[in-house]
This record gives sequence, C-alpha cells and structure tokens, in this order.
Amino acid sequence: MSWRTVVLSSSAKLDYQLGYLVIRKEDTCRIHISEISMLIIESTSVSLTAALLNELTKKKVKVIFCDEKRNPSSELIPFYGSHDTSAKIREQIKWTDEQKADVWTKIVAEKIGKQAEVLREYGKKEADLLESYINEIEYDDATNREGHAAKVYFNALFGMDFSRTANNSINAALNYGYGIIVSAFSREIVSNGYLTQIGISHSNMFNQFNLSSDLMEPFRPIIDRRVKDMSPQKFESLEKREVLSVLNDDVFIAGRSENIMNTIKIYCKSVFDAINSNDTSMIKFYEYEL
Repeated sequence: MSWRTVVLSSSAKLDYQLGYLVIRKEDTCRIHISEISMLIIESTSVSLTAALLNELTKKKVKVIFCDEKRNPSSELIPFYGSHDTSAKIREQIKWTDEQKADVWTKIVAEKIGKQAEVLREYGKKEADLLESYINEIEYDDATNREGHAAKVYFNALFGMDFSRTANNSINAALNYGYGIIVSAFSREIVSNGYLTQIGISHSNMFNQFNLSSDLMEPFRPIIDRRVKDMSPQKFESLEKREVLSVLNDDVFIAGRSENIMNTIKIYCKSVFDAINSNDTSMIKFYEYEL
C-alpha cells in the first residue's frame, strides 16, 4: 500500500529505473514507486522524463505540479483509472437528481458537524449554533445551511474581520491545503473509474473537479484545524509542509485507524456504493475518536 508523500522544492532531475523514482540532485535518492501515494513538484526547475510520468500513471500516483509561487496549479490524471471505466461513467451519467440529492444532504450535514467539532475544540460557543443548523437542513440543502454555517464558522475560528475572499496568509494556507485535498480526491475518483467533472452538487462548467469538490467537503475542517494551530511565524513564511503533513494524520474510519490518504480511499468507495445502491447509510465518515 502506498503511503509516502514526496515533495520536490528545489532543482532536481527525476527519472525512472527498475521500479524506482530516481531523484538526482547533489546526491542521488531512490524511492520505490509502490511506496508513493503523492508526488508534489513545488519547483519549476524540476525536470522529469516521460518514462517516469508513464510509470507514475500506471501505479496511480497522484502527481501535482505547482506554479512559480509554489501553489498547486495542475495535476496528472490518467485517462483510464479502472478496468471498467466505461461502465462506471455510464453509471455516473445515469445518477438521478434524487440519488445525488440524498448523498449531498448527508455530506452537508457531516461537514457542518465536523465544523462544529472544530469550534468546540477551541471553546467557541458558535458550535451550538452550527449543531442547530444540522437539524434545519432540508432536502438537498435547499435553504443553504452550508453557506450560513461557513460564515459563522470562519468568523468564529479566525475572527470577525476574517473573509475567505481576502488576500492574506491564512487564506493562502487554507487554499494550499484544500488544493492538496481536492487532488487526493481526484486520484481516488479516477481510480474508481468515474469522471471528476460530473458532480453531485457542484456543476460549474469551468471546474474540472466538480465531483472532487463535492466529496471533499467533510475533509475541509482537517485543513482548518491545522491552519488554526500554525504560529504567526509559520504564516509569514507559509511553511507548506506544515499543512501538507496533515495527510499523515490518523483518524478512525470503518472501525480502524487510517491515515488521511487511506481514509479518503475508503470514504470515496463508500460514497459510490451508497449512491449506486440508493442507500446513504453505506457512507463511511471519519472520526477523531472511536
């Protein structure tokens, strides 16, 4: 099972040899590709071979490329993530509005519940208000409890002057973390044979990752908690590895402890099983405690 997240943040040459990713800098490092779950190319001075890209694709390693500001800008996605991709896509296209709404309602409730847990952890009284929103959620979140909860949540967590549209270090850290999480979800969606473009709630024609954006919602508070715990000094330098390290955190899902990457794998599979079986009770959400 793959478990490593490899980050390249300075000039290097990457190639493939006998099952290994070979990293050539002042010294040469070799990592077996079977151990890698995600490869993040943070520096634009990294070069890599087509042979390596081909092997990474075969082994379903998520590869994320960053721009000159070291923010995620693109990723490597295979055309064929599963042996029965064609059947899965036909299945996905036939998902009814009712099937999608059932799952979305459950996801929104779980997201708000996780946000309430974060606020309660930091002693914020607004946690009670968020929990009341869960009971007010209508089918397909018709009254947008998710949006109302988000405003209360971020103001309680980061201050009344905070806005998600502001250009500041907190949002930079949040956006970086969300970008990494959505890429991890895209990997699992494609691996299961589905299209990231066709969502269950998100339907932006310019968003290549509508389904990824849908499924990741309950996982956003994981990033929020990590950013909240970062010191002001780390905000100034935006130590992205501090945010990235969240992927190695352990949570409980399906009765056992798993890191975030494996948790995403289990959760995604359960969502697809649920929507195809019209049974939202099949969805497996993560918890911090048994």
